[in-house]
Amino acid sequence: MSTGIFTSAGLTQDLAKKSFASMITRLMPNGTAPLFGMTSMLPSDTAVQTEHGFFTKTMLFPQLTIGAGGQALGDTTFTVSSTSNILPGMLLRVNTTGENILVNSVLSATQVQVQRAVGTVAAQAIAATVNLYQVGNAFEESSVRPQSLIINPVRITNLTQIFRNTWAISDSVRTTQMIAGETNIAESRQDCAAFHAADIEKAIFFGQKSQGSRNGQPFRTMDGLINIVGNLSYYPSYYSATNVNTAGATTNYTQLEGFLDPVFNQATDPKVANERVLFVGGTAKRVINNIGRLNGTYYIVDGQTSYGLQFSTFKTARGTFRMIEHPLFNSNTDWSKMAVAVDLSSFRLAYLGDRKTQNKEFNQDATEANDNGIDAVGGTLTTELTCVVKNPPANSIIYTLTAAAAG
Repeated sequence: MSTGIFTSAGLTQDLAKKSFASMITRLMPNGTAPLFGMTSMLPSDTAVQTEHGFFTKTMLFPQLTIGAGGQALGDTTFTVSSTSNILPGMLLRVNTTGENILVNSVLSATQVQVQRAVGTVAAQAIAATVNLYQVGNAFEESSVRPQSLIINPVRITNLTQIFRNTWAISDSVRTTQMIAGETNIAESRQDCAAFHAADIEKAIFFGQKSQGSRNGQPFRTMDGLINIVGNLSYYPSYYSATNVNTAGATTNYTQLEGFLDPVFNQATDPKVANERVLFVGGTAKRVINNIGRLNGTYYIVDGQTSYGLQFSTFKTARGTFRMIEHPLFNSNTDWSKMAVAVDLSSFRLAYLGDRKTQNKEFNQDATEANDNGIDAVGGTLTTELTCVVKNPPANSIIYTLTAAAAG
């Protein structure tokens, strides 16, 4: 009960109409679009045009790699593979000997002039291919201002994709009474919503960016998560191919951990621990469960009425994975063997303006559009959005998980 003007602050929780993604989660929690449903609980972006993106910077960690032939004890001119991001005044530590050296000048793209043994470790010969990692910088009193080093932002873009699904039934079918289930309109609407959500979900995972024309009109498709993580040419400064792996005939725990470990090299959300959602097909889930079973011991005792092991979470030395079996992955035997680790803190959808799942129906009452006098009723769901992954290397893909092994 309230007095005065009733405002939105007084609405009972969950009474107000939900977004389409949120309703999919509430009405179909085990349906075909779990990641799309989760986006209703994540921040979302608003795209102001059909190309949506952001600028990103990746922290630089300068280093040198000694060239062929190595360096002798008394050498002060080093030949290296590249002097990129190296400046005079940088201190570098020889990885094999512990010697610290000071860069005096950069002579060329492959040579530097250095001061040896800046510290307590004496100079020693350095073998070819040894790495020297930066450990700070040091300057003398009254030194001249050093050269600047900046991180050039990388522009990351994606394209909005238009998703449309329609339901339509004749007016005769609308008025026909069914022996079971909802009305024909309700059933058709629900089917349309499920198809719409599933189509968006498939594109979120499997979409590939393209732009052209179709039927004389602009046509766009977006990059999905798998293409973003797996295509190095799009994001060369972001990550390496270690985030995409193909399992062998069998997979043990050590191999599984190795496949997934690179996702934790990225700091994405300092407020929470290292945790990922792992979407899996039925075969992949069975393999991961069997890895746990083969690496442990369990006993059946007299009087048990149930037995077996079922894991929904597993941990590695560096983080936690919470498994969700994805119904779409089970639609064929190849996808059933897939596992996709998703960092929800770096994933979101960007909707173009107000095109966040619009529902337009026809011929149902005087307030709705009349569809050229056709003796039928129906409606169309339309959504225009794109996929945004702000930290691709925090995600991972494993293909062909086929059988488990101990180890």
